[in-house]
Amino acid sequence: MRKTLIIDLATLPEEGKEFSGELDPTVFDLPKGDAQPQGPLEYDLYVQRFEDELLFRGSISAAFQFECVRDNQLFTQTISIEECAIAIEIESSTVDATEALREEVLINFPAYPRCDEADEPHECNIDERYLAVDKPTDDGVDEAPPSEGDDPWSALDSFKHLSD
Repeated sequence: MRKTLIIDLATLPEEGKEFSGELDPTVFDLPKGDAQPQGPLEYDLYVQRFEDELLFRGSISAAFQFECVRDNQLFTQTISIEECAIAIEIESSTVDATEALREEVLINFPAYPRCDEADEPHECNIDERYLAVDKPTDDGVDEAPPSEGDDPWSALDSFKHLSD
């Protein structure tokens, strides 16, 4: 499995060329608390040169493990872009498209990942005890105690001597 997608302009035909394959999931380099890749970044792209740019058209996809924002359950969802178009400026005799493909997948992450939108969707089961609206008082969930000394407004008390 490749770690980069590098296009050598010397071998790229004028009419363009198709590139297909997989990139190692380590290209995503996401922190531990974030979504994690569950497989490679797959690509099927047609690459063509237009003066000082390379145009990549085709499809890219990668599966990730997300945590549901409703019930905190882990699930797998494939980020798939079927009609992808990426233009990269040519600065040397080779062009590394890895970062552009990575970014295209990442910007298509769901803003609020939910397990009912997973590859194998299941119903989000929210524990109603933690809903704030119409919360019964006898639900067995204690409210957080007020913190002492952490009142951010108490810092304003030191400015009393400045008042008119």
